[in-house]
Amino acid sequence: MASKRQGRRVTITDVAERAGVGTASVDRVLNDRGNVSEAVSKRVLQAAKELGLRRMLPQAHRRLIRIDVILARPELPLIARMGFEFRRIATSLDRSIVIHRTVLEDERPETLAKALAKTGCDAVVSYMQDHPLVHAAVEELSARGIPVVTVISDVPGSARIGYAGTDHYRAGRSAGYFISRMARKPGPVILLCNHLGFQSHADRVRGVTQFLAEKAPGWHVARIVEGGDDRARSELQLREAFHAEPDTVAVYNVGAANIGVARAIRADILPDRPLFVGHELTRNTAAFLREGLMSLTIDQSPELQVRLAVNILLRHFEFFDAGQGAFPPETEVPIVLYGPENLPNPLPF
Repeated sequence: MASKRQGRRVTITDVAERAGVGTASVDRVLNDRGNVSEAVSKRVLQAAKELGLRRMLPQAHRRLIRIDVILARPELPLIARMGFEFRRIATSLDRSIVIHRTVLEDERPETLAKALAKTGCDAVVSYMQDHPLVHAAVEELSARGIPVVTVISDVPGSARIGYAGTDHYRAGRSAGYFISRMARKPGPVILLCNHLGFQSHADRVRGVTQFLAEKAPGWHVARIVEGGDDRARSELQLREAFHAEPDTVAVYNVGAANIGVARAIRADILPDRPLFVGHELTRNTAAFLREGLMSLTIDQSPELQVRLAVNILLRHFEFFDAGQGAFPPETEVPIVLYGPENLPNPLPF
């Protein structure tokens, strides 16, 4: 510190000696003139801080970081929200962080694997199926020094560096708890999902099934319908399930086809309309909640997933000093429960 130098004012020469570089390099770093390597810039700034140099210090030299956000099926409400949140966050980031968006028409492992292989960016954020092709593609990116962060649905055991999403197993157990407390009587429950290749859907199904088996006598999962997050297909399959299970008391949609669920319920195939629990706060689910058709939606906080994903990547690239981040640190993304009485007004999207 300056006080240790007998009160003498800290000079550029002092900083150069501490950093082990020439005074010209120190001058270029402190005046942000460029033409200095990242390593030298860091050493100079660290030395200036340690010596207590009394002047405004520039930000450390930062490389351009290009993040490829790969999202499939943008017509789905959750994916639309994720895209919106990434666009919004891009406006608040440092100029050296650039977010690119790659939109895929389908979410097949083959399609995503090709997109991962083609990326020319420095990092990737995506949601993906837990599939060998996806694991291999993530492994290849890791070997190329391109980190991958998953959102929405994870690929545990892969080479990805982090998961910025909710605990889907706990979300499924929470759904089971509320179904067993809110439905008019015990009985069969029908589950609707995209398909079980997505870790998020598989974990939610596992969570609700285990909760009902462990803590809700008289309740049971009668069948699991894989509707591909397609509203027409989901509606048709649910209608068939209602005919086959006329005592159904609840429907839990772990995926995106909430419109298909609403249409199947409104067909009044069952003698009494079932309790309807689903996922994500959207304009449609908000309308279903206000109407009373839906009782609860479990939201996975896409805005927090986006923030956490960006923080994970920027820490990976040592963009910040220890403990810092672009946004307040989140170590876990919480689920948020919405009913008709706590809907935001207006909706935030």
